[in-house]
Amino acid sequence: MSEIKLNLEQIKEYQQNRHPYLFVDYIEKLVPGKISNGYKILSKDEWFFKVHWPGDPNMPGMLQVESLVQTSALALTTLPNNKGKLVYLISADRLRFIKKILPGSKLILNTKIKEYKRGLASVEGKAYVNDALVCSADFRIIMPDEINKFKVK
Repeated sequence: MSEIKLNLEQIKEYQQNRHPYLFVDYIEKLVPGKISNGYKILSKDEWFFKVHWPGDPNMPGMLQVESLVQTSALALTTLPNNKGKLVYLISADRLRFIKKILPGSKLILNTKIKEYKRGLASVEGKAYVNDALVCSADFRIIMPDEINKFKVK
């Protein structure tokens, strides 16, 4: 399949998260079923900077993982007949939070689908700010609509 790019409005067509819980602004490189790379511009007005932590605002680790999950989900929802379907995180391993992500950062999100079968995907995700690795994780995501097709009746 060929590479595609998605702007914010196109991202919203393929997945169901919305502001303030949409953590990817643009997809620069996407190969359906394979990779999805994009970014999120983190303004100083993001809701979580106001509460995590006053006087030392930074992006919570689990929202970093959520950013990677949302980015990777687009590699599945751009496959034929998957547009707009739900994708859930079911597990995460080897989480690494290396540096604080501060207000004003451009969070680069790179994800790779290592394996996808019957609605279950294994994913590798890495996030960068200014070319420095800030977060990485291996995780599994599911598409319930696809998994349900394979249930024994």
